[in-house]
Amino acid sequence: MSEGGCACGAVRYALGSAPMVVHCCHCTDCQTETGSAFVLNAVIESDRVTLLSGAPDYVVTPSASGKGQEIVRCPTCSVALWSHYAGSGRATSFVRVGTLDDPGSQPPDVHIFTRSKLPWVVLPEGAKAFDAFYPSSEGVWSDEGRARWKALKGG
Repeated sequence: MSEGGCACGAVRYALGSAPMVVHCCHCTDCQTETGSAFVLNAVIESDRVTLLSGAPDYVVTPSASGKGQEIVRCPTCSVALWSHYAGSGRATSFVRVGTLDDPGSQPPDVHIFTRSKLPWVVLPEGAKAFDAFYPSSEGVWSDEGRARWKALKGG
């Protein structure tokens, strides 16, 4: 079980399993929201994210889809811990890998929206990368991750 938390320690959480997939998103929205070149999101079922301490705030922010995104933040230091996107709602959490105690344990499975990747970011040779979002989880997600996603969606 992986644990993580915010910068001030007021909010702590645990992941009950490995994520289904880890996205490295290079879209301009993620760049703006994080103040960085990209964001690493570990996609996991929300019922596998356990709050260990604290009571996070849920903040709705704009998104490129126009449907918004709900970001879960520490109410004290405002660090973004995870988010919920309109397409999957609160059933799925996109955990910010940088908030894990061991962020190095969750390397990206795929780089997305590389059309807006900053020019000085160099992707590893052989990395799975897409100009926008990938057309299918086939070849990107593990078999286990795809089975969990299918179960989450009721199919």
